[in-house]
Amino acid sequence: MRDVIVVGAGGGGPVVAKELAARGLDVLLLEGGPHHTDPRASWTHYENDANNPLTGFLRFGPADRRKPAWLREEPQNSFILQVAGVGGTTQHYYGNSPRAYRGAFAGYEGPDRDAYDTAHAFPFPYAELVPYYEWVEATLPVQTAAMGTKETVFFRGAEKLGIPVQTTKDTLRASYRPQENAILQPGGTAGRTTDPARLVYPRATGCTYCGFCLQGCMEPVRAPRNQFAKRSTDNSYVPMALTASAWARGGRDVTLVPDAFVVRVHTRRRGGRTEAAGVTWRVGATGERHREEARVVVLAGGATETPRLWLNSDLPDPNGWVGRGYTDHFLDGVTGLFDEETGSSKGPSSAARCDFPGRGALEQLGLGPANQAFAMALSGSGIRGQYGNGRGMTGPWDGRAGRVLGPELKEALLHGVNRLVNILVLTDDDVERDNRVLLSAFPADEHGAAPKVALDGHARSRRTSANREFLARRAAELLREAGARRVYRFDWAPLLLHVHSSMRMGLSERDSVLTSDAESRWVRRLYVADNSALANALGGPNPTLTTQALATRTAERIFTRHFGGRPWVRAEAPVPSTDPRISAAL
Repeated sequence: MRDVIVVGAGGGGPVVAKELAARGLDVLLLEGGPHHTDPRASWTHYENDANNPLTGFLRFGPADRRKPAWLREEPQNSFILQVAGVGGTTQHYYGNSPRAYRGAFAGYEGPDRDAYDTAHAFPFPYAELVPYYEWVEATLPVQTAAMGTKETVFFRGAEKLGIPVQTTKDTLRASYRPQENAILQPGGTAGRTTDPARLVYPRATGCTYCGFCLQGCMEPVRAPRNQFAKRSTDNSYVPMALTASAWARGGRDVTLVPDAFVVRVHTRRRGGRTEAAGVTWRVGATGERHREEARVVVLAGGATETPRLWLNSDLPDPNGWVGRGYTDHFLDGVTGLFDEETGSSKGPSSAARCDFPGRGALEQLGLGPANQAFAMALSGSGIRGQYGNGRGMTGPWDGRAGRVLGPELKEALLHGVNRLVNILVLTDDDVERDNRVLLSAFPADEHGAAPKVALDGHARSRRTSANREFLARRAAELLREAGARRVYRFDWAPLLLHVHSSMRMGLSERDSVLTSDAESRWVRRLYVADNSALANALGGPNPTLTTQALATRTAERIFTRHFGGRPWVRAEAPVPSTDPRISAAL
């Protein structure tokens, strides 16, 4: 019997696995997708090769790219941008690691308290999570993003709007700042040359300004895996987990099994209560099924797959909230066309942001040509200048909102992406009961009934809609002030990139699945450590850092409650994921 089984090696699962293995526990980490052990042998920087949702090496599907992607039912016009495999969706994330806004937590009494979704606050104060933020920030590490031309343009617009600069990790007011990113700062020749021959480790360290964050990070050339610039978990927490005994006294290495899709969680009755007992997984390459027992099971498959697994396992759901409350930051895109070079596709892809507590956030977004065209053609409002569906609102952008296609798209991209600046709108959206994951009525796949993601992007709460409109207008105003000669707003259909809260912890047993320790309310020794555990949309900031801080806290609770250990976060200094002992062991 294992001490702990962790289901999912994405943003949160490896955090739990690493922390518990480093303290001597026997941890089995199961991942349904592939493990890209040598990205330079199998990855490219080509956008379609990487990001095609059906055939890309970063998709939600099996390791064998000749096989179809795994099914998700989406009855609305939406697109789930998630990745299977060791590292999960962090393989193509931009490393953005801001802390949540304080108003998303219990006990907040600031003057803007009522601007948040106070009905669904975290069940503990913000200050309680700060030490865990600090632990993760030191471990990854999280650093101030390297700056370039696009950031200069973004900051110019923010300053002209009169937005003050922020100098603290905690967001205290509306402000702009460089991103706090989980990307190593450029060192040596990195950031100083585009000559590939000079961008080789150890001559170059950290970010090489390649601009291909969305295609997975494998820079600098010849760097050990734990020295790759972007601190996706396959480059940070997973190497630490796999070498836990190399740097932690009494630690044990994690057993990682990729291509192992968990299809059922098993329970047992003990002392009159139901508790987790183990899991069954399916080997993708052969179809074989294996079962293993454990003292504790941690679900970390993501906000779509964790509720699916729960429901397919026939686990209890007495209040009906499993899969409900699916928040997504109701994303939108605004793009400015400039007469000057902006370097939009160069350097860390997202390195500047504006925060508006109680509303959400804006962040500069760099894209390559194919993804730029996709972003400009994604809309819920019809084609600009040709037809609309009643949603093509007007504002401080040119014309009506909507997708840009045909000659207009060609004109916008005529001089390439490096005369554009994109702004991603991150809306603080309400937890809404009817936005949810449930089981599809379509024929089951090899893993059981498929997930159905049901939400209506056009029927959000009044607060959510008002927040999105406020932020989109501020984004357009910022681009105008920065000197854009044309500004487009797209009114995106739901792009499900920042998804959370579908297995939420909460203040009330009536509308939450997890306790304040991220343990199931109805199945003991069953925990959740992915974005689905988040109580709400965090106020708008990117979710990964908060998920990883919460996963660290959850691991500590597991260790002290079930294995007789002592808390460590306030007593120890974290070992950085770039420690040379890890590199040597790998």
